[in-house]
Amino acid sequence: MSRVASVSAATVRVPLDTATSFSTRRVIAREYSLVRVEGDDGVAGIGFCYAGGTAGHIVTEAVRQLLAPVVEGQDTHRVEGVWQDCYQQALLHGRAGSVMRALSAVDIALWDRNARAAGLPLWRFLGAASHGTVRAYASGGYYLDGKTPDDLADEMRAYVELGFAAVKMKVGRLGPSGDGERVAAVRDAVGPDVLVMLDANNAWADLPSALQAMARMEPYDPYWIEEPFSPDDIDNHARLAQRTPVLVATGEIEAGRWRHKELLDKEAAAILQTDAAVCGGITEFRRIAATAASYGVPLCPHWFHDLHAHLVGATPNATFVEFFPDDQVLNFRRLIDRQLEIRDGELVLPTAPGLGFDFDGDALDRYTTDGWK
Repeated sequence: MSRVASVSAATVRVPLDTATSFSTRRVIAREYSLVRVEGDDGVAGIGFCYAGGTAGHIVTEAVRQLLAPVVEGQDTHRVEGVWQDCYQQALLHGRAGSVMRALSAVDIALWDRNARAAGLPLWRFLGAASHGTVRAYASGGYYLDGKTPDDLADEMRAYVELGFAAVKMKVGRLGPSGDGERVAAVRDAVGPDVLVMLDANNAWADLPSALQAMARMEPYDPYWIEEPFSPDDIDNHARLAQRTPVLVATGEIEAGRWRHKELLDKEAAAILQTDAAVCGGITEFRRIAATAASYGVPLCPHWFHDLHAHLVGATPNATFVEFFPDDQVLNFRRLIDRQLEIRDGELVLPTAPGLGFDFDGDALDRYTTDGWK
């Protein structure tokens, strides 16, 4: 039996090449909290999470000060029990947000370590549902200074030419007329058969605003509208779902199975976008996915395609991976030493043990703000 010999963490800050906008905010850099868990058998695993545009060290310190003392010395395969111990330890510090992201990163590292020790890729270690590839949609369509609807249409068309049968773009920043024009341009560019997902990033404060915007976009047959309201406004998600033919998708900022169950009970999401680096790690992701399956609801996890390809590959009711074709927005790609292969618009699942990649040492030296501790 192996035990956890050490837990270490680091914060990195990776500037974006170009300032990039969502419906309600602008991003110039991304900070990530990175975790390494090593067993006394010498096998180590890695975990990570997005820690925001600033103050990412809060997540990293939660790993170092709050969770590492709980995890070190534990049986490396007691993953469920370690999760519960960490959750209980952090109960008064926050059951969501930075502390839950810290727990997520630690949990991911434990699963990665154990899969590496078993000599299996993570998706097989978790119990494969796939035969080796998973469906993905190309995610982009951000607001950039000077970017026109024609530029956006060219971007989406290029994704389709790569083989993707589904694409995602941002909405909610320009108002109903401006965003309606953008959606129309994309639909014209990609044709009638490509799925077009819309991501509002919490754009609308109330139901009338959302309905007005949706009325402009519904004629172009979007597949889903993502995060139309604040994640805490579950009731308006449910009201919108009753009033638009477009599927409502949300859950990327939700933590824990209980909040996801509320989304399901209130029929506020036809698709859950649970993020394993936010919700509580792989352990909690699996519980949420199993609960969603009993409601007949699929998962299309948010962000971090290098992680979520494994989870979609191991989860029967997970249907799409969100894939970022370049490193301009998901610049986490710059921190790792291997990228996923695209084949006919699908992602080829890794065959190397664990996650199938490691952190790139030179990149960490370039971007770290505090080093491994």
